[in-house]
Amino acid sequence: MTAVPISFDIRLLDTPRVTLAGREVALGAARRQAVFAALALHSDRAVPREELIAAVWGENPPSSAMGNLYTYVSALRRALEPDRDRGSSNTVLTSRGGAYRLHVPAEQVDVHRFERAREESRAFRASGDAGGELAALDAALAEWRGGEPLAGVPGPHAEAQRVRLGELYLASTERHAELMLGFGRAAEVTDRLLDLATRHTTRESLYAVTMLALAAEDRADEAIALYAELRERLATESGTEPGAAVARIHAQLADEAARPVRPRSPAPPRHAGFRGRAAAVARLRQAVTALADGGHGGSLWISGEAGIGKSALLAEGLRDAATAAVQVGWGVGDEPDRGAPLSLLPEFLPRDTANDLLAPLYAAHGMMPPTMAVIDAVKAFVVVRCAESPVLLVLDDMQWADDTSLLVWHALHELTDRLPLLLVSASRPLPTGHEMRLLRRLLPRTGTTLIELGPLDDPTAAELVRGWTLGADIEPGAVRSMVAAAGGNPLYLRHLVITERQGLSADTPAPELIEAVHRHLRPLTDDTRQLLHAVAFLGANHRTADLAAVTGKPLPALVPFVEEAMAAGVLVEDGDRVRFRHPVVHQVLRGAIPTALRVTMHRQLAQRIAEAGGDLPRVAGQLLAGPVPIDAWVEQWLTANVEQLSATVPASAIAVLRHAVSSPSLSPQSRELLADRLRQSLFRAGLVPDEYSTVR
Repeated sequence: MTAVPISFDIRLLDTPRVTLAGREVALGAARRQAVFAALALHSDRAVPREELIAAVWGENPPSSAMGNLYTYVSALRRALEPDRDRGSSNTVLTSRGGAYRLHVPAEQVDVHRFERAREESRAFRASGDAGGELAALDAALAEWRGGEPLAGVPGPHAEAQRVRLGELYLASTERHAELMLGFGRAAEVTDRLLDLATRHTTRESLYAVTMLALAAEDRADEAIALYAELRERLATESGTEPGAAVARIHAQLADEAARPVRPRSPAPPRHAGFRGRAAAVARLRQAVTALADGGHGGSLWISGEAGIGKSALLAEGLRDAATAAVQVGWGVGDEPDRGAPLSLLPEFLPRDTANDLLAPLYAAHGMMPPTMAVIDAVKAFVVVRCAESPVLLVLDDMQWADDTSLLVWHALHELTDRLPLLLVSASRPLPTGHEMRLLRRLLPRTGTTLIELGPLDDPTAAELVRGWTLGADIEPGAVRSMVAAAGGNPLYLRHLVITERQGLSADTPAPELIEAVHRHLRPLTDDTRQLLHAVAFLGANHRTADLAAVTGKPLPALVPFVEEAMAAGVLVEDGDRVRFRHPVVHQVLRGAIPTALRVTMHRQLAQRIAEAGGDLPRVAGQLLAGPVPIDAWVEQWLTANVEQLSATVPASAIAVLRHAVSSPSLSPQSRELLADRLRQSLFRAGLVPDEYSTVR
C-alpha cells in the first residue's frame, strides 16, 4: 500500500506528540501511546501482534493483552483518521496477516529524521568535510527538545529505545562539540556539556570534550576539578582509573609548562589492580629496555577481542618508557574517526608536529595529499627524532585506522631494523579493511612479534573481582558466578562487578553492561549479528543445523557469518554446536528477546525440526524452552511420539508430559493417554506419581 497523502508531524524524542494538519492528535492513555510509538518507530513496516504485545507488556502479558491491543488500535485509527467514513477502509493504520502497519513516511517522524541526519554526518566525516558534518549534526540535534525520548511511555520496548536514543544523542552531542571547538566556538557548547556531565557522571568521553571546552575558554582549573570528580567517582564505584583519552587531557592541563602543548609522556596511567599477563608484560618491558639501553628497534603487535585488556597491558608494560630517556608518542584510535583520512597521524605524533608536516602538503595538493608525500614527510621527521634519542610509537585500537594511516605505519615499520624505533600496535581481530589485512599478513613475516591475548584464567579473574570490590564482603559463590559469566573478559567482569554492587545480576545486567556488549558487536555485519541473536535464542539445546531454521538461510550461507563471529572472539566451536565464549553476551542478547516472542519462536522451531525429521529430544527441548503452550499441533505430536520419546529420553519425556497434562487446553482423550504414559514413566524412573498424572 502506498503512503497516504496526509501530513503528520510525529514527535517521539520527548513526550509523544502527533499533529495532523496543524491539529494535535490525542493519543490517549499510556499503553495506547506505547502501541503507537512501537508502530511509529517502525513506520511503514508490518509489526506482528506478538511483537506489539511484548513491546507494551513485556515478558508476562495479561490474558487480556490481545483484546486490549485490538481496542488500542481501533482508538488510534479513529484518532489518526478523524474524517474517515465509518464504512471505508483504513489507510493510515492497517492490518494484514496478524500484523499492523503505520503508513507514515519516515520524514514525518522526528526519530527517523534524527537518525538520517546522523548518517549524513558520518558520510561527511568520511570525506573529510568538517563543515558539512557540523551542519548535519546541527540538523540532527535540532530534532531534540531537551526532554527524555518517549517520556512517560511504558513497556520494555520504550525503555530500550530510551537507552538507545539517549546514547545516540550523547555521542552526537560530543562529536558536535568537538567540531565546534575546532571552529573556535567553544563558548556556544560549554554550558550544555557541563549540564550533561552532571547527569552522566561516569561517561568519560563526555568528560573529555567538556574539559577541552573549558580549557578553550581559559577555564583549565575547572576542567582539572572536573577530572578529579570523575577519578574519585570511578575509584569509589569500581576501583578503576579514568581511561587513557581523558587522562591525557588532564595531563596536558595539569602541566602548566606544557599547556596546551602535548605532554612529553602521553602514556596513560596504569589500570587499577592489574592482574595476570606476566609473559606479555615481560615481553613489552624487554623491548623497551633493548630500545633504551642498546638502541635496538622493533615492532610488536598485540591482538585480542574487545575488552580483553589490550590497553591495560600497554599501560602496564610500557609505563617506564618515558623515564628511560625514550621519546614516546601514544595514539588511540576512535570508532567515529574510522575512514577519515590520516585520522591517526596526529595521535601517535605530536599534534602540532603533524599539522606542520601536513600543512604544506595540503597547500600544494589540495584536500588530500598523495600518500607517498605523506609517508616521506613522516619518515623524515621520525628519522630526525631518532637521531636525538630512541623513539617509542604506540597505536592502540588500531582497528579504527584509515588506510593512509596504516600505510604510514607500515612505512615506519621498515625503519625499525636500522633505527632506535620501537612500534607497538594493539588491535581487535575485527573490523578489518584491505590495508589492515595486508599488514597482519606482512608484518609478522618481517620481524613483528605477535602477542595474542586470550581470556584470563579463572584464578586471575577472581583476584580482579576481589580487588575491584575494594575489600567488600562478597560471597565466594558470587565471585564464581561473575567469573563464569565474563568468560575471562576483564571489561565484562568489571561491568558485572558494578552490576553486583547495584543489586542486580548477570541475568538482569546494568545498562552499561548491555551497552558494552552491543558496542562490541556493532562492527560485525548485520547478518552476523542476526546469527548471534539466533544462537542466543537457541541456547545450549541446538545443533548448528538449527541455525538455518531460525535465520531462514541455508546452512552453507551461514558459514561466513559463523567464521566472522569466531574471528571476533564472540563464538567458539563446541562439537556440532557453536556457543558464546562469554556467557554474559548470551544473557544480554537472549534478554533482549521478549518472552512472548521467544515462546512463539520456540514453538515454530519445534514444528520445523519435527517436519524435517529431526530427533525427538530436540523437538522436546524446544517445547520445554519456552515453555510452549499446548496447542493442537503440540498435542498431536506428543500423542504420536510419546512412546518413543519416553523410551529414548525419559527425563525429557517426564518434563514434557508434566507440562502437557497440566495444560487446560489439552483434550480429555489426550489428557488420559498422556497422564497414563506419565505414570508409567515416573514408575520406571522410581518416582512417585504426582497430581498431574492422575486423571480426574
